[in-house]
Amino acid sequence: MEREDVKSIVESLLFVADGPQTLQRFGEVLESVDKDTIQAVVNELQAECETARRGVRLVEVAGGYQLRTAKVNADWVKKFLGGRPARMGKATLETLAIIAYRQPITKAEIEAIRGVDVDGVIATLLERNLIRAVARKDVPGRPFLYGTTPEFLQLFNLKDLTHLPTLKEMDEISLPEIPGDIISLEQLEEK
Repeated sequence: MEREDVKSIVESLLFVADGPQTLQRFGEVLESVDKDTIQAVVNELQAECETARRGVRLVEVAGGYQLRTAKVNADWVKKFLGGRPARMGKATLETLAIIAYRQPITKAEIEAIRGVDVDGVIATLLERNLIRAVARKDVPGRPFLYGTTPEFLQLFNLKDLTHLPTLKEMDEISLPEIPGDIISLEQLEEK
């Protein structure tokens, strides 16, 4: 199979995929193509999307590759799709941050950090598939240990958990002042 054919197939697979796809998955489909060729083709597609002023970008996120809207076109896409943006309350965002940085962590440990009950917040995060129970802690009562999901990585456009900002980086980030108790997820993604 010629390289340009491989590139065309990978681009088509990315187009129809419902989430990030790994090089391994591409290799399963393109059985006769070696992993190095697939990686090179993905790198070429990424470069083409970046330099050709295209409406999509090929980004590495949540352990795989996914086509995403170019940031400069985000407002047009939002207008086209209509509807209200997804929102997350400050309590939910705080709890999610605690889980992301401290995982695996129990509900009681989260409550000790936040100082309030988090039953409702945990239920919301589980429902949105941003966290999951990853194990049970080996203590009396065997409470669930929670961790983030690939959907969390996708939402926050992270390749993996090592790409979470450090405390020093957090100090350098200037977040906008947002009135009220609700933060739009789009506001988070734009920073």
